[in-house]
Amino acid sequence: MWIRSDNHIAISENGKIAHLEAIDVYDALQNGITFCGKKYFLPQEEITVTFSVISKEAIVELYSKNSKIFLCVSVDGVKVDFIQGHMLDQIITDEWHYISNAEELNILFDGLRVVNDTPISVKTYIELLRRDYNKGNIRNNVSHEALCIQLEYQQLIGLEAELYEYQKKGYIWLDYMLKNTFGCILGDEMGLGKTLQAIALIVERKNHGEKCLVVAPVSLLDNWKNECRKFAPSLSVLLHHGVGRTGNPNVFDTHDVIVTSYGHAVRDNVLFCMRTWDLLILDEAQNIKNPESSRSKTIKNIPARQRLAVTGTPFENHVMDIWSLTDFVIPGFLGTKKAFQATVTDDTDGAKQLEPLLSSIMLRRIVKDVAQDLPEKIIISQPLSMPEDEAGTYEAYRKELADHERVNLGLLTKLRMYCTHSFLYDDNNLVDPAKKSLKYQRCCEILEEIFSRNEKAIIFTSYRKMFDIFQRDLVQKFKIAIKCIHGSIPVTERQGIVDWFNTYDGSAVLILNPKAAGTGLNITSANHVIHYNLEWNPALEDQASARAYRKGQIKTTFIYRLFYLNTVEEVINNRLERKRDMSSIAVIGRDGYTDIDMQDVIDALQMSPIKE
Repeated sequence: MWIRSDNHIAISENGKIAHLEAIDVYDALQNGITFCGKKYFLPQEEITVTFSVISKEAIVELYSKNSKIFLCVSVDGVKVDFIQGHMLDQIITDEWHYISNAEELNILFDGLRVVNDTPISVKTYIELLRRDYNKGNIRNNVSHEALCIQLEYQQLIGLEAELYEYQKKGYIWLDYMLKNTFGCILGDEMGLGKTLQAIALIVERKNHGEKCLVVAPVSLLDNWKNECRKFAPSLSVLLHHGVGRTGNPNVFDTHDVIVTSYGHAVRDNVLFCMRTWDLLILDEAQNIKNPESSRSKTIKNIPARQRLAVTGTPFENHVMDIWSLTDFVIPGFLGTKKAFQATVTDDTDGAKQLEPLLSSIMLRRIVKDVAQDLPEKIIISQPLSMPEDEAGTYEAYRKELADHERVNLGLLTKLRMYCTHSFLYDDNNLVDPAKKSLKYQRCCEILEEIFSRNEKAIIFTSYRKMFDIFQRDLVQKFKIAIKCIHGSIPVTERQGIVDWFNTYDGSAVLILNPKAAGTGLNITSANHVIHYNLEWNPALEDQASARAYRKGQIKTTFIYRLFYLNTVEEVINNRLERKRDMSSIAVIGRDGYTDIDMQDVIDALQMSPIKE
């Protein structure tokens, strides 16, 4: 017998139901249809509905409700029927209609076994968006909150850190997405603890016996090692870098996480491809923004079950940056590179077109959104290991100075200046200073992200020649405004410079000498302070930081401290931490040093950046 089954026409016989396609209904109207050995003709009076010859298009909507994602397919507000994941191409609304785009939509739903107007997984949601990319079949009304899975954070065994609330939510989201979609992007702004959230993921994987590979810029390798030691001391970390690195893949099996540079990930790619990593993390993932570079192609070849791209600047210059990032975390998510270039314009319209897709696989919080979770001041120490070429020259200077019969603090000036930049001894206007100093390179990386937010920075350095390097190079690199205050700037002109900086509209840098401009100035228009070379006296550093972190500052202040490990700068850093722990920041004597500092001098003259 003919029946109306939900919102379509069907045949029922002996407990069996034939769910017909539109062409079967047409045949039944004209020539009849055979089912269970019987031929059925469809008398229109048996099904009291008007048969329209006008087809209708179904509307596909994705929406969120109560932290769940739903798929709804409808025609004129009436839900289209699905049979075992297959969408029928006929529907009864006020009339019976053929659904003209049913074939195309069934291709969209193929293999997903979706049921109309019921919750779907995040994995299915992402797959639907991927399949529909640039086709326009889906109306996506899913809120980003629905993707932030409402699971309760459980303290991880082995993680010795108290996460902020937004970091807990971030970890939960990342863990869920990685386990359900293969890959995702952590795009939090700088200073919000992206590394700590990634370490939480590594700890969770380690607790299940899984192995992780982290690829990061050279300037961040020691930071990763130190952060793992600080927040997850139970992790066994191998720093795969330098001439002493292993060539035996079995060595990786004895560690929980391997940390390497982009350069070594390319050079030793065969080694890394000898196993499938449980989690592959790219820090500062904008390093693979150029899909044509050998770096991008080679790193994307590393086998991994889950992939995480970490970057505070997911979109820098071109929409192709986004394509390359998504091609790493979920290959094919935005189609082929050729098709992407043909359909997405490299402008704001193209970026808007990509936003709904990108937001489905990327978690991005900005400082102002989570300010209630943050302290007013965040100190970010950036320990760095000297590259071999820098370390060789430093070691020669160290040995020369160590031979002096009379040990005094002045001996260390030459080492401090070299740690600031080798150009303080041998300036070369034709060479990019970032290529000759890892510290300067890291400083530029920090500035690049600050400028991407259209914010300002204060840089403290003690040496006049470093002022010249900053002024010459930063203007050329970033096309931003720069002003300086050092001992040669008349006191009467300094407030005018500060007033200009505070009122300047846009990104700018103010370079200051901590002694000449470390007190008395109110520079609250900048909430980023970079101590490019550390000072022996903690009071001097704290007073300098207070130029931005003071009454009137309405933003969280980020203070970056750059220093080289196994050099005089590490000795200075250790002294600062020791003095702060003792709450002894009194300045004693002409330069703020006491007799006990001679041990610091001895330590500095014995400490070598070259590992034996």
